[in-house]
Amino acid sequence: MNPDAAEEALCIRRAAAGDRAAFARLVQAHQGYLRKLLTRLCQGDAARADDLAQEAFVKAWRALPGFRGEARLRTWLTRLAYSALSAERAPLPLADAPPEDAPDSDFAPALHRRLDLQRALALLAPRERDALLLCYGADLSHGEAAEVLGLPLGTVKTQVLRARHKLKQHLQAWEAP
Repeated sequence: MNPDAAEEALCIRRAAAGDRAAFARLVQAHQGYLRKLLTRLCQGDAARADDLAQEAFVKAWRALPGFRGEARLRTWLTRLAYSALSAERAPLPLADAPPEDAPDSDFAPALHRRLDLQRALALLAPRERDALLLCYGADLSHGEAAEVLGLPLGTVKTQVLRARHKLKQHLQAWEAP
């Protein structure tokens, strides 16, 4: 066990016993990751992502005494956050286009690519989008993503492949000649 993993395991044991400072260290270690992932899953809605992250950490605090350590803490937290998202999931709006009067700059091509990617992600089926973002955006393995999504491993692999294929089709169709 590496030192970071050993330190995290100690924090988990202490937090499970009610040590708020240990839990605060766990939150600090994982909140950036969780908020970034949720922001992607919420199509850039940072306020919604913050609310979901907070809800996941509240659930984690309550459930930590029952955490068995069969999965990484990060995977478990991701599962809690995804459950909160699934419970309140509303249709996601398509990303807005930049204003017509936006000044041309060196950042304009990158902005257009990012908007195209957001639009293409919004066109995917929710399971496809979620599987893709968990595997590529959250850097979870297919097995960890399957655990978070509550799906068989083969299904997650299929969802990721379909999502990649559809994204490629959408982005190529929108590409300027």
